[in-house]
Amino acid sequence: MSAPAGLPTRAAKDVRKYLLDDEDAVVVTRRHWAVLIVPTLKFLPVLLIGGWLLVLDPENRVTSTVGMLVVLAALLTYAMRVGEWWMRHFIVSRRRVLLTSGVIVRTVTLLPLRRITDLTWKETFLGQILGYGTFRFESAGQQQGLSEITFLPRAGDLYREVSGLLFGSDWGSASGGDDEGNPEAPPPAGPVASGGRRDTEPIPQLPPREP
Repeated sequence: MSAPAGLPTRAAKDVRKYLLDDEDAVVVTRRHWAVLIVPTLKFLPVLLIGGWLLVLDPENRVTSTVGMLVVLAALLTYAMRVGEWWMRHFIVSRRRVLLTSGVIVRTVTLLPLRRITDLTWKETFLGQILGYGTFRFESAGQQQGLSEITFLPRAGDLYREVSGLLFGSDWGSASGGDDEGNPEAPPPAGPVASGGRRDTEPIPQLPPREP
């Protein structure tokens, strides 16, 4: 198992833990920091209101207690959002796509590359400025948990890397084999006819039917 050089400690740990021994990680990244813009915009006003209540009248236990609770709740909620962003990783090997998530309870969602039939890359106007986008995977069979992944960084580079694995001429094991990308067993050897064509064994003649 190998991973791109210079990975953060948390990302390297996920690669070692969730990839097989003979599986190489091609893409390992967390979501773009822009995913924290909306939580931050929600967090700051609540924090200011809580701080205002806390210092409004220090002698008033009611407003001080409410202000303290509001500040603590805002800090805890925002810390969970930041922790989730830090712990979530998008991993692509030559066999499958994985998304690890969760701060307290870790969850791993995976999708074999050979089941992906189409890839859509979407960039909003803000995404083009900041450098992030959304992957939408179309796969054979049922609806997958990895059907859409938002706020992926390094828009152009990541799209080319994943497209090369999915639709390039040198897929490797992603183009065949089982759902985990393991290569199929070679067909059994049989007698070789003239011209290099491999024939099957002749079918034995059935005994004559009795009257």
